[in-house]
Amino acid sequence: MRDRKMMKRLISFSLMLCCFVNICIAQSNNNYPNRTVRVLNPSSPGGGGDVIARIIQQELTKSLGQTFLVDNRPGAANIIATDIAAKSPADGYTLLLGTTGTFVTNPLMYKKLSYAVNDFVPITMVADAPFILSIHPSVPANNLSELITYAKANPGKLSFASFGTGSSSHMAGEYFQILTGTKLIHVPYKGSAPGMADLLAGNITMTFDSGLSSIPNIQAKKIRPIAVASSKRLANLPDVPTFAELGIQNFYAGSWYGFFAPTGTPKDIINLLNKQIHQVTALPEITARIQALGATVAVNTPEEYATHIAKETEQWAQVIQKAKIQPE
Repeated sequence: MRDRKMMKRLISFSLMLCCFVNICIAQSNNNYPNRTVRVLNPSSPGGGGDVIARIIQQELTKSLGQTFLVDNRPGAANIIATDIAAKSPADGYTLLLGTTGTFVTNPLMYKKLSYAVNDFVPITMVADAPFILSIHPSVPANNLSELITYAKANPGKLSFASFGTGSSSHMAGEYFQILTGTKLIHVPYKGSAPGMADLLAGNITMTFDSGLSSIPNIQAKKIRPIAVASSKRLANLPDVPTFAELGIQNFYAGSWYGFFAPTGTPKDIINLLNKQIHQVTALPEITARIQALGATVAVNTPEEYATHIAKETEQWAQVIQKAKIQPE
């Protein structure tokens, strides 16, 4: 009899404790954020991803009244920052700036990763930075048609830089060859900067790179832009056509940037951050700053973002298979 009473008391106490914990969590979420939020960034300071992360971080700090602090952890193909974020508490106080490489190409190219895509929940995409196909002025081509004709007549003579084997720029070069029937030499580098330096020096002939690296050199007439791998022309390169305009349909390649949180982060926090980032990116001055990077504002819902990642993964998996690229 005494044991039964004790058991009832324990059950009642457990139920009360659960209710208390749930109330505390709800109150904590309602007050979110009430301390500094860390934004893990897999890119180096000064790069396109870093600039975008800091634009949003500064505005969220203003609008939500708490510090959003960018924590750069570059290296290992975005894996270092992503691994830290995946192992962080799912409480909304650790976010990740995710990229195409983080959630699309890495899972396809690495047999063993310290994180999985489902370790994260999308918040929203922020910016889409399509690649620009640019060539060295020594290449005897002034447009896409002439470039393809020259490449077909000289298989293996033209070379293209990438950010590394399996990177989004490598995938772009392989996809270009599949769609155009050309044969190029792939030259992998450790990031965008050394590849662009070799293009400027004439050591390679082509590159698929973002506007942040390409546009200043295009404007200085050091390299020649051929086409933009997006659905529409870039605001600060209005004279450069898209691949679709030139007859190559469905050729999208580039890097997108967006925010993620560890899986299990409360839905109301995800919704709040999504709403705030949408409001931030709607500001004309923020749109202009993102466009200056050769990117476009591309916000969406968490569900739309997840669908986008799944579609891109399917697309690039097919490219990897056709190009016979071996995962590491």
